[in-house]
Amino acid sequence: MDEGLCMIYVPHTTAGITINENADPSVKTDIMMVLNKIVPWEAAYKHLEGNSPAHIKSTLVGASELIIIQNGQLALGTWQGVFFCEFDGPRTRKVHVRILELKFKG
Repeated sequence: MDEGLCMIYVPHTTAGITINENADPSVKTDIMMVLNKIVPWEAAYKHLEGNSPAHIKSTLVGASELIIIQNGQLALGTWQGVFFCEFDGPRTRKVHVRILELKFKG
């Protein structure tokens, strides 16, 4: 397909999906470092499962991304990549991907 949309959705409350720099692996490390500072594992959380930080990080990052497809390719920036973010694992996870083709009349 030439033109369309790609929806990526993670149906989990302790995982997320994001787009960020994919050229330098230290970016992933830096993001996790800051998320761990913002949402520490040790705090007075009330959630009984003990994984409240994972739920909060998932909320901050988000569960989906919508990406334009242009000329048959994901229209990502030069340095961008799509990242699945695991905040409470490893676990078996699912990722749903849906493609919507757009046809323009002209």
